[in-house]
Amino acid sequence: MEKEKKYCYEYPRPALTTDCVIFGFDGLELKVLLIERGIEPYKGRWAFPGGFVQMNETTEEGAKRELEEEAGLKNVFIEQLYTFSDVHRDPRGRVVSVAYYALVNLKEHPATAGDDAKKAQWFSIKKIPSLAFDHEKIFRMAMLRIKGKIRYQPIGFELLPEKFTLSELQYLYEAILEIKLDKRNFRKKIKKMNLLIELDEKQQNVQHKAASFYQFDKQKYEELLHKGFNFEI
Repeated sequence: MEKEKKYCYEYPRPALTTDCVIFGFDGLELKVLLIERGIEPYKGRWAFPGGFVQMNETTEEGAKRELEEEAGLKNVFIEQLYTFSDVHRDPRGRVVSVAYYALVNLKEHPATAGDDAKKAQWFSIKKIPSLAFDHEKIFRMAMLRIKGKIRYQPIGFELLPEKFTLSELQYLYEAILEIKLDKRNFRKKIKKMNLLIELDEKQQNVQHKAASFYQFDKQKYEELLHKGFNFEI
């Protein structure tokens, strides 16, 4: 039986890394997960969790591994964002990064630093420190993606608790779109989608009129997640 031939490339190959932009919502603000780098380059600077892809894994597998090693996040559904390949984006040499993003319930995913990260912390998108590498560019791309996505997919399921008020849902949309929405108009449009189930439960121990709690209709949610919709504010 003829042996399988092995080939060696004669031209230089860039290194391959991944970076993960993880968004969370605390009820009022949209936040993003950052790690403080514990090694050079950019030691002491904040960056997105990520690292070099190993030879025996896909970029998605590498992203999930780094996310767990550097920030303690497990079982996060990530989506590919973009490939960043500017020639001088990394001072270590020619490095291409495949970036991913995810939306998570912040309370269910506390950040815990590990591996080569000194700290892992959630930052408000309005108070992000100076970032290492080209991560500010990656962040801008991720923000554009979720601002577009919220108009054609229901994404609150990942970011909100199981039960929530309409005000909390509106705060989420306002935080992502970075605009103020008309309360009456927003509620009219969101209810028209038949995506929410009103619960026989109201807020407790509040000074204002107690608001009703809602939850997403999971079946309808899944339908819209695949079919999409056009939610123009």
